[in-house]
Amino acid sequence: MEPRVNYFGNSLAGKVLKHINSASKVLSESTLPHATQELVKIRASQINGCGFCTDMHTKDAAAAGETAQRLHLVAAWREATVFTDAERAALEVAEQGTRLADAAGGVTDEAWANAAKHYDEDQLVALMSLIAVINAYNRVNVINQQPAGDYKPGMFG
Repeated sequence: MEPRVNYFGNSLAGKVLKHINSASKVLSESTLPHATQELVKIRASQINGCGFCTDMHTKDAAAAGETAQRLHLVAAWREATVFTDAERAALEVAEQGTRLADAAGGVTDEAWANAAKHYDEDQLVALMSLIAVINAYNRVNVINQQPAGDYKPGMFG
């Protein structure tokens, strides 16, 4: 599989990615737990069919110490016993926030209230923003048919 364009080598794309990457860096430095951030990025990427981001974030999570069992169960998190209540709440908001076109009304009040039990306002802002940012990355990569599988942890920073 070949990408449609050399997005990572294109100067205009570089300008766009500079801003998305800056937002991503701010979020990575937030108080939203790093493991939760990776789980959210993985789940949104799975839903969007973004192999590139799924490859990247599963490898980054593993390199940061995430277990293979948890990584394998992200797609079936509702039935898995390996996630905390806080992580489950974040994954629910991530799914609903990613499936906006499919979900009448977007993120439900129930899902938001559940997340608010586990995260403070800054963390909720980080979660909401993280979902938006990973969806932007996913859309670029899916539209471009960016191949997956060659990512090495840390290769972009």
